[in-house]
Amino acid sequence: MTTSTPHSRRIMRLPEVLAVTGFGRAWIYHLMSLGKFPKARRIGARAVGWDSEAVKDWVDARLEGQA
Repeated sequence: MTTSTPHSRRIMRLPEVLAVTGFGRAWIYHLMSLGKFPKARRIGARAVGWDSEAVKDWVDARLEGQA
């Protein structure tokens, strides 16, 4: 049995990505198109998600001034 911690790697869906970054949907997709935000990955026929570690690293870089 594995235990989960609050910082374990997982799939984030769009509402959580929006809450974590403070950006709107259109801006997230714009940044993705420019290669400036982690790409969403297909997780189903009509669903995408983001790697939580990639999003966390992106947020951390912004907070450290590495934008």
